Amino acid sequence: MTRSQSYQVPIAEAANTNSLMHRIRRKMASAFRHSSRWESAPFESSAVYWEERYGNGSNSGSGSYGRLALFKANIINQFVRGHEVVSVIEFGCGDGSQLKLADYPEYTGIDVSPSATALCRRLFAGDPRKNFLNLDNPESEAACAELALSLDVIYHLVEDDTYEAYMRRLVRAATRFICIYSSNVELPGHVPHIRHRCFTTWLAVNAPEWKLSTYICNEYPYDINNPTETSWADFYFFEREDGATIVPFFTSFGKAGA
Repeated sequence: MTRSQSYQVPIAEAANTNSLMHRIRRKMASAFRHSSRWESAPFESSAVYWEERYGNGSNSGSGSYGRLALFKANIINQFVRGHEVVSVIEFGCGDGSQLKLADYPEYTGIDVSPSATALCRRLFAGDPRKNFLNLDNPESEAACAELALSLDVIYHLVEDDTYEAYMRRLVRAATRFICIYSSNVELPGHVPHIRHRCFTTWLAVNAPEWKLSTYICNEYPYDINNPTETSWADFYFFEREDGATIVPFFTSFGKAGA
């Protein structure tokens, strides 16, 4: 089976995939936990970090640019077309760079950073199919779509209460599918704004009606020697157990899932 091929796997199995990547991350986490950089880095909260980051003119990170962004866009765009998804909601829209590559009939982007959503509104001002809301906007509470996206976000949710609220909102907003692109293991991060989470365990306990239908390995798995063009995130597509038929999914590399 090629790295880009999609297939169906039990949640427990998916949580333990890519053991080599996990070992690399453990080594990185251990090294940084014992460094002065880890202990002295100023960090208030996830929300403050991202607002300051976007407010100071920084971007969403290397995962939203270059070949990683193209990989993500190819997978999601094909999923949207193949499953005839008419609406998408994303929790953590960031600076909108990834969205430039998206082909969604209707899109709602939500972010904790007002600077990020303001940037996206300016960037996509001429596209009436796209709407952007701050996380604390009451409209965001009721917002929903057929497909709920979480791309490179979960491992940035450092606080337990922030993570819990995020996952519940993600699940509540999806009517047909959930797509998560993230690491999936319990580990501390190598910098204060990162903490890896085994989100499949959370879903199994708190949202058992959502079943993992498709798992896709990253085409560019994490390489400690090339961290900006590789990623520890993989794709996990979930759908409700209540009778929805799993449609065979073809990746951009022409491989059919089961």
